[in-house]
Amino acid sequence: MSGMRIAGLMVSATLAVLVGFATPAVAADAPTVKAGEAYVVDSAGTIHFGKRQTRRVPVASLVKVMTAYVVLREARLTDTVTVTEADVKDAVRGGATTAGLREGERLTVRDLLHGLLLPSGADAASALARRYGPGKAAFVAKMNRTARALGLADTRYTNADGMPTPGNGGYSTAADQVKLAQRALADSTFLAMVGTKTYKVGKTAVHRAHTWRNSNELLSRSSGVLGVKTGYTRAAGYCLLFAAERNGVQIVGALLHDGRDRRFTTAERLLDYAERQIASG
Repeated sequence: MSGMRIAGLMVSATLAVLVGFATPAVAADAPTVKAGEAYVVDSAGTIHFGKRQTRRVPVASLVKVMTAYVVLREARLTDTVTVTEADVKDAVRGGATTAGLREGERLTVRDLLHGLLLPSGADAASALARRYGPGKAAFVAKMNRTARALGLADTRYTNADGMPTPGNGGYSTAADQVKLAQRALADSTFLAMVGTKTYKVGKTAVHRAHTWRNSNELLSRSSGVLGVKTGYTRAAGYCLLFAAERNGVQIVGALLHDGRDRRFTTAERLLDYAERQIASG
């Protein structure tokens, strides 16, 4: 092996130690990943897969993970929020996925967070951001302050729902999204919500009935899956932030700019691959 090659390997190993991660193991059975960006790490800090994980790109509705994270620190789950006409119209006008909310409905924060995280409701994002900014601009400022506090140096938010913002788009990286997911999953309320397959809100005098189904198909396709969030815009492609517990170890990954169905199949393979890597020591 040449001296230059040896020196390069020594530098890579040194950098891995400095950032606090073990170097990813290389195995012949590593899955093919066609996503534009990808990253998988376990709770021990071992990186199992990386592909352009520090490239800044739009992440679509994965933004709503930060929205939920901020709300859970600002609100009580029993707080009630009234849905406005703007909450509904802004989501529909932008072509975003909605939770089917109607103007005048009064729902608890617990309900709205499920509407945010399961069907990926931009209307729920609007209602929560407006209430807990207060105002959307103030809420986005909180999102960005939180990102800095969590060490997400390559993340910038411009709204609470992840929809494109003309001329002023937000961005993140696969590595930052995994780091955020790890922090969010430490919150038992968030963990329970993103692992819920179906959530029902019964009709009352102040709101209509809702049934929200989780868009994360991985919950029904692979063992030990904990969540976390799907996303899609034309600019971001199909995205998936995913997590599972295998043999007592939490594995968290992100796939950005992937295919609609392929992201779930790839995530399954990456989880199985990481599990084998962990088992092999």
